Amino acid sequence: MCRLEKITNDFVVQTQRILGENLVGIYLHGSAAMGCFHENKSDIDLLVVVDRAVPKEVKRQYMDMIVELNSCAPEKGLEVSVVRKEVCRPFVYPTPFELHFSVMHLPWYKTDPSDYIDRMNGTDKDLAAHVTIICHRGTCLYGKKMEDVFGVVSKEYYFDSIWNDIESAEDEIITDPTYFILNLCRVLAFKEDGLILSKREGGDWGINNIPERYHELILCAMEEYSSDHIMKWNNKNDLCDYAAYMLDQIRK
Repeated sequence: MCRLEKITNDFVVQTQRILGENLVGIYLHGSAAMGCFHENKSDIDLLVVVDRAVPKEVKRQYMDMIVELNSCAPEKGLEVSVVRKEVCRPFVYPTPFELHFSVMHLPWYKTDPSDYIDRMNGTDKDLAAHVTIICHRGTCLYGKKMEDVFGVVSKEYYFDSIWNDIESAEDEIITDPTYFILNLCRVLAFKEDGLILSKREGGDWGINNIPERYHELILCAMEEYSSDHIMKWNNKNDLCDYAAYMLDQIRK
């Protein structure tokens, strides 16, 4: 059994134990569901659907489980969102969530778990993209079938969700080049051809559809994304030029 399979299996067992009859389903999305998971580069994306609100004491128990399991996960860890079934069908946007966890929030939870439980809720535009991926490419790890849980996410909601993720690319691409290079390809592929792609597939689309002067950047990003190689990005002007071009194309 590979590490990814063991972690997801443990997550399913522990989620069933803690949430009990309130649990509707557990769904895998992201790179692990789209065939491009890399243990040293990818997080494990999970969406949990519940029937009703989760009490604070159960949230605390559930978060303790996630944090413990995250310590055994690959470097980028787990990313988990918990939502109620009532916001999934018909799909509500921006989508309310009961609880969320990612590695970036780990210090907050460890420092003040009560504050985290009280305040980690609200709405998340990213969930429109997550649910779209689940419906097109995701895996049901436990519970009701995806088509019985999730309503249609409109193209407008999906585009707004993925646009929200990359609209600051011109300012931020230097801090995370591979992420923005490939995600800009994914967004433009959806805008122009209606395609819902992984980062790697987005890079392939970019090589076939984006001007040749940007191909070296895309190929370098695909190399870093798909291997243990760490790129040295010295061409900051080229990165900013690429981001400006792609955002302009997406805006059209």
